[in-house]
Amino acid sequence: MGNELSYAYHISVITADCSHASTIDSLSVTLIGTKGQSNKMKLDHKGLHFFNERHKQYKMHCKESLGDIVLVRLEHAHFQGKRWFCSKVIVEDCAGGRSFRFPCNSWVKKNQSVELREGTAKKPSEDELDILKQNREKELDQRRKTFRWKTYAEGMPKCVDIKKTCDLPLDVQFSFSKNTEFQFTLTSALVKLKLAEFIHLQTHWRSMEDIEKYFGVNKTEESEFVKSMWEEDTFFGYQFLNGCNPIMIKKCKEIPSNFAVTNDMVSRFLEKSTSLQNEMQKGNIYLVDYQLLDEFPANTIHGKLQYLPAPLCLLYKDPDNQLKPIAIQLKQKAHPQNPIFLPSHSADWLLAKIYVRSADFNYFQLITHLLRTHLLAEVFCMATHRNLASVHPLYKLLIPHTRYTLQINIMARDKLLGKSGVFQKSISTGGNGLPKLLQKAHSCLTYRSLCLPEDIAARGVEDIPCYYYRQDGMKLWNTIKWFVEEMIKYYYPSDRDVIKDTELQDWAKEIFSNGFLNRKESGIPESFRTVHELIKFLTMVLYTCSVQHNAVNGGQFDFAAWMPNASPTLRRPPPSFVGGTTQQDILESIADVGSTVRTLAAVWLLSRNSDDFVKLGDYPEERFTEETPRKLISEFQSALQHIDGEIALRNKTLNPGYPYLRPALMENSVAI
Repeated sequence: MGNELSYAYHISVITADCSHASTIDSLSVTLIGTKGQSNKMKLDHKGLHFFNERHKQYKMHCKESLGDIVLVRLEHAHFQGKRWFCSKVIVEDCAGGRSFRFPCNSWVKKNQSVELREGTAKKPSEDELDILKQNREKELDQRRKTFRWKTYAEGMPKCVDIKKTCDLPLDVQFSFSKNTEFQFTLTSALVKLKLAEFIHLQTHWRSMEDIEKYFGVNKTEESEFVKSMWEEDTFFGYQFLNGCNPIMIKKCKEIPSNFAVTNDMVSRFLEKSTSLQNEMQKGNIYLVDYQLLDEFPANTIHGKLQYLPAPLCLLYKDPDNQLKPIAIQLKQKAHPQNPIFLPSHSADWLLAKIYVRSADFNYFQLITHLLRTHLLAEVFCMATHRNLASVHPLYKLLIPHTRYTLQINIMARDKLLGKSGVFQKSISTGGNGLPKLLQKAHSCLTYRSLCLPEDIAARGVEDIPCYYYRQDGMKLWNTIKWFVEEMIKYYYPSDRDVIKDTELQDWAKEIFSNGFLNRKESGIPESFRTVHELIKFLTMVLYTCSVQHNAVNGGQFDFAAWMPNASPTLRRPPPSFVGGTTQQDILESIADVGSTVRTLAAVWLLSRNSDDFVKLGDYPEERFTEETPRKLISEFQSALQHIDGEIALRNKTLNPGYPYLRPALMENSVAI
């Protein structure tokens, strides 16, 4: 017997270190090599081996060498449990001394057989063996059946055709710990915030002091700062740079024809001996324009029509480098009943700023946050699952940046955007108009606006001081670009390698057709012809799914907890004249009690990281097995750690600080 079975392999099976990963059931393994295939071998000692982080070794004897081991087939039989999470399998050739690593990072379910590819990343053209080509095709065929596209609403990016999170494949669902911790219900958040009893109140606030009582239940250092400064013009301007919606502000070289502001109106708010025209020529005048909100059919809440302005706001950078608003027009069309509000208008000025901040909150939530990060991340995620085999280098690169995205978006469509969701019940952009606004915003979404360096240049804000979103974002963009470039050049030495990668080209086509709806004017590539094109696009994808999402999501509670600074809805139309505004007018214009506490609970819930948070650059699941990409990941992590230290040190000198682009606090994917 010993002579017949003279060739031996050591097989190590590693169970992942996560909740409910272990099993007490029996497994069998088959090795498939370039020279042959082993018999199926049962991994015995049932009930003892497959526990969290358990690293168990077995010995398999074969009649002769199997050659290079290219596939490992695992079969899970005699199932008493429901699933087992396998981290990886390592096979060592006892005679030749070679070791082969087979990443799994996947749940193995009852009566399921899985085939694991050897970990070296391979593009389609690099698979020479028929058995590997068939394995690749079989995997993608199954994924395309599982991850099907669906039209949520015409004119919007398509999404996954799954309505319930429990119907998602286990590999893309929340972990047990995150599911337990993150119950996506407003009720749980309201209970924790001690606000549940107030959610159905439809009355307006009686005073700012009343709002403060609710605000004080759960606050952060940053939200307290916002409350203390929200009426100040300098802080109003600051939020366009470093608040939740830092992508709106642009340099103003000419006053728009529909903005009826004149030099005579604003000259007293500029430095002496200058003019509006002079300051525009110097590059000191900036504009924020919410034109996309124009003629939006606002929501109806508690049977009462709500209002959503589409304001224009002119800002001035003074010699002290402070950005201050100097004129506000609350509707797009110039008209005698659409006045220009000025800083000298006291209570009217405060009300005008409240209307701008409400418009900003609605724009941010639906367009800057939902459309430009969540919905695009889902498109990238879907295209990756459907078109890139698990052995593809880009699958290995991208998949950590899609973690939990499908589940969080399914939950958002139900709990936030659905008929009984937060938008419907509390926010101006809820109701029948919501998909129309997303369609309108999507129709003008461009590739350039998703690439930070080009977006900054297009808006003319390269030099505006104290723009920490830009400063930190550019450091991270360049670092991600470096990492992507080194990775891509390793796997794609020439443009020809890009062109002939059929899976990559299919990936690009699906993003263009299902994410950007075949809009050539978007600038999104339909295919990739060069290494440079691929590097730029992948940089944008990684940046969008991590940095950009954190920039707009991380500060939600900080900036919106004090509701007057970010009223989710408005109960009165924009004022049509200047003069006479009272405190009562303000209280009757901003969101009512129920809308306030419901929105507060939502932004609190969506601003919290879970216990299994994975920060930018961390890749706890081994996917790359080659030395070069592993070394690049380590260097990427070191670069991010250095940036994090720089930001943390700078923030000690700022009040408020800007923590939202610290890599150590930033999720690797759209997971919340």
